[in-house]
Amino acid sequence: MAETLINRVANSGIITINLEHYYPKAEFAHFDLKDFLFMEIILKEKDFRKLLKEIDWDQYQDKILLIYCSNEAIIPLWAYMLVASHAEGPVKETYVGNHEAYLNHHYQSVIENLDLSSYAEKRIVIKGCSNKPVPAGAYQTITRRLKPTTLSIMFGEPCSMVPIYKRPK
Repeated sequence: MAETLINRVANSGIITINLEHYYPKAEFAHFDLKDFLFMEIILKEKDFRKLLKEIDWDQYQDKILLIYCSNEAIIPLWAYMLVASHAEGPVKETYVGNHEAYLNHHYQSVIENLDLSSYAEKRIVIKGCSNKPVPAGAYQTITRRLKPTTLSIMFGEPCSMVPIYKRPK
């Protein structure tokens, strides 16, 4: 007689949340202010304004424009404002900071605004492996948001989980 295989993970009622699903859909474009500095240390306003007018901003169409300076020059705050002002229209979004900082900001914002009511009184596993970079802060934020209402929170895959939180009885 053939044995019936039972998938205990599928029957466990555990809900998986994959934070990778919230990764930004738009492409990233980088705008390094270092390329506009005189001797890589000084930003000359007149020259900077002229160079910004010469840029084909359509190359950033529907992208997330990350504005930063990759060297240690002191950049006046108005420089970021000027770039964002010129980029407005073609770009999907501007952000002052690098890719890692943007992802932290993005995930924090997305998770804070998620409706998590459907996870109340449930057992949750936060998927650990992903093909896209999910910042550590995203895992902390989702845990903080879920903890008050869920029965338990685990990390990893349903077949191999690390317990994070279990509501006391």
